[in-house]
Amino acid sequence: MIAIISDIHGNLPALNAVLYAIDELGCQKIISLGDITGYYSHPHECVDKLRHRNALQLLGNHDYYIVSGTACPRSTLVSDLIKYQRKVITEEQKALFSTFSSQLNIGDMSMVHGGWNDPLDEYLYEVSEHDLVGNNKYFFSGHTHVQTLFLFQDKIYCNPGSVGQPRDGDPRAAFAIFDGGRVVLHRVEYDIDETVKLMKSVGFTDRKLWDNLYVGSQIGGRIDKVIIRIT
Repeated sequence: MIAIISDIHGNLPALNAVLYAIDELGCQKIISLGDITGYYSHPHECVDKLRHRNALQLLGNHDYYIVSGTACPRSTLVSDLIKYQRKVITEEQKALFSTFSSQLNIGDMSMVHGGWNDPLDEYLYEVSEHDLVGNNKYFFSGHTHVQTLFLFQDKIYCNPGSVGQPRDGDPRAAFAIFDGGRVVLHRVEYDIDETVKLMKSVGFTDRKLWDNLYVGSQIGGRIDKVIIRIT
């Protein structure tokens, strides 16, 4: 079995809980759809944990900000967090990011971080079968932080949700399992207080950086959903 994870965003306690759960489920492989970095305090340790497990990894938009030296075009708050993360991510880890692509195809599986029109930074808040570009059967994407699974006529679409910052109203860390013929969604509780403690330990004090974790929302409180279009 393969564990499909995404959007860890430096949330080490959440990643640890997911790794424990996928071990209990008997997964032999991990595929990460990107955004190991961003938002929380321990991206460097998250990188090392996935590398230690030989996970296949895609490049997310936050990972791209780290390696490219650019800021987030949508948020000055995120850009400030990126400055901290550039200090703790090692040069070796940055070099590792530079080997990642935002799109990966394996057999009948097509995987992107964002969407198939823009693998790095397209938000798929609405999904139809026409958005799933290619002749594959199974399509996986991250980026929205909204866990989704839908069977179209000829294709199966899954967003495993976010490990480190769920935004669908469920604060539990999200992931999916793929056994070669079936996709199953999973959620697991983790110690959000520990994530907050780690943020404070490196100097962050603004509650708006973590209050959202307790309700499963974006920073600021917005809860998102994905709409499936049948055409």
